[in-house]
Amino acid sequence: MPITLLIIAITCIVSFMAFKNSRLMDDLILWPPAISRQREYHRLVTYGLVHADFNHLLFNMITLFFFGRQMEGLFTARLGMLGFALFYIGGLVVSILPTYLKNRGNPGYRSLGASGAVSAVLFAYILLAPWSRIIVLVIPMPAIVYAVLYTGYSIYMDRRGQGNTNHSAHLWGAVYGVAVTLLVDPRVLPHFLDALQRPSF
Repeated sequence: MPITLLIIAITCIVSFMAFKNSRLMDDLILWPPAISRQREYHRLVTYGLVHADFNHLLFNMITLFFFGRQMEGLFTARLGMLGFALFYIGGLVVSILPTYLKNRGNPGYRSLGASGAVSAVLFAYILLAPWSRIIVLVIPMPAIVYAVLYTGYSIYMDRRGQGNTNHSAHLWGAVYGVAVTLLVDPRVLPHFLDALQRPSF
């Protein structure tokens, strides 16, 4: 089974279980005091296995399904069979670390969902195919245009600091996805720059 489908299957199973089991949700969610005081470091990864509701889970897993399969080939070729799994887990950890450090003394803070790692996968894909068409709320647009709008929106909302969405994780996930992809395969950068000069939508 492809690693992408395995990640989706595990995430869906655990999320559905947690929907009906508040104890499981509490054990897996990112709760900073559990990490800083009780050293439950697994929460830096397991928070990505649980979601707020079905729509939250569905959006993340659909995005991962379409773009993860594309990126899995690159990371498997460069890092081996578990390359994409390592990339994805790294995305979960790196995208949430700034949030954890900011809130490590805040017992009222919680975060969940795979959005940071999914953002890493999406932005890694955009490096490979910046002019590919993606659908955003039924509106088709080039992937690179979406990347610019998504980044600007996330920065704006993160600075406002309102709502329940962790925009910081989205941003750091995107940065991680771009940086690691370029590190793993430096040839991606000249490919990306060349593709930008030849728009096709």
